[in-house]
Amino acid sequence: MDFNEEWSEPEEALFEHFRFEVPKGQGLMRIDKYLQLQIPNISRNKLQNAADSGQVLVNETAVKSNYKVKPDDVIRIVLSHPPFEHKIIPEDIPLDIVYEDEALVVINKPPGLVVHPGHGNYTGTLVNALAYHYGNRLPLNSSERPGLVHRIDKDTSGLLVVAKTEQAMTHLAKQFEEKTSEREYIALVWGNVVDDAGTIEGNIARHVRDRMQMAVFDDPEIGKHAVTHYRVLERFGYVTLVACQLETGRTHQIRVHMKHIGHTLFNDERYGGNAILKGTTFTKYKQFVENCFKVLPRQALHAKTLGFMHPISNEFMRFDSEIPHDLVECIDKWRTYSKSHTLDED
Repeated sequence: MDFNEEWSEPEEALFEHFRFEVPKGQGLMRIDKYLQLQIPNISRNKLQNAADSGQVLVNETAVKSNYKVKPDDVIRIVLSHPPFEHKIIPEDIPLDIVYEDEALVVINKPPGLVVHPGHGNYTGTLVNALAYHYGNRLPLNSSERPGLVHRIDKDTSGLLVVAKTEQAMTHLAKQFEEKTSEREYIALVWGNVVDDAGTIEGNIARHVRDRMQMAVFDDPEIGKHAVTHYRVLERFGYVTLVACQLETGRTHQIRVHMKHIGHTLFNDERYGGNAILKGTTFTKYKQFVENCFKVLPRQALHAKTLGFMHPISNEFMRFDSEIPHDLVECIDKWRTYSKSHTLDED
């Protein structure tokens, strides 16, 4: 949504622009304040005007800006025009296609490419590229996004499968839902992961205070069930290279789960991994880490392996991608550093 535009009076046809489900852990809060925490770059005054115009709905009833949100409320912001992310503009963005047939296409997504349009990213996304290369031939998923069966974060690189037919969409979506697909990621995390392998289990939902983050909740009624299996690939003292296998696919799952056990992803700005979390106070070490951040200006996460049953042949297919150059260079720097320094040296 362009927040520089004026909120218009509601008309007969209204389109949902935002939808939020208030988590069970949320305390009472004015809805204008709550929404300001949810939506980037919007003024409280604009939200109050929207509420006065009947465009803020709670459980399908229009509310004023002094309404106090409570757990399980469903909040919708509706306007008289479709959201901009529904206006998919075809763009000639090259695709790194790993495999393609009549039912699906497997793509190796580079870091920095947003998967689908949303607030702040209405163009230049993978969906815009798909619209250019495949026109309107791709089926829509439940969110009306063409071809998408799953997604990975903007600054995460790696493999994605896109459905080209309705049958493939249904078949593949069911595999992801029933946890029969195979997804393994490579991650560089802060700290020395003590156990060679382990499983992280904990419900994931929006962080109560920072709505741009997700968090793990012990209360089984809050958030969605999430399971991540990990194994150590290589240890570099202050950081560890791990492989993470997803049993579920929640937003920021690996990033949140690894932070939950004390091992935030290296250079993950949103979760605090862009600070020096482990190591010495020596200037040379600080310079070394800063150089690593420059080499890898994103979170150290790559979707390396993707496996699923083909929707037509029922053959299990597994795809593997090379670790991208920026992550390889960062890992090599840590490998060299760990061999030439002890933990107590600079």
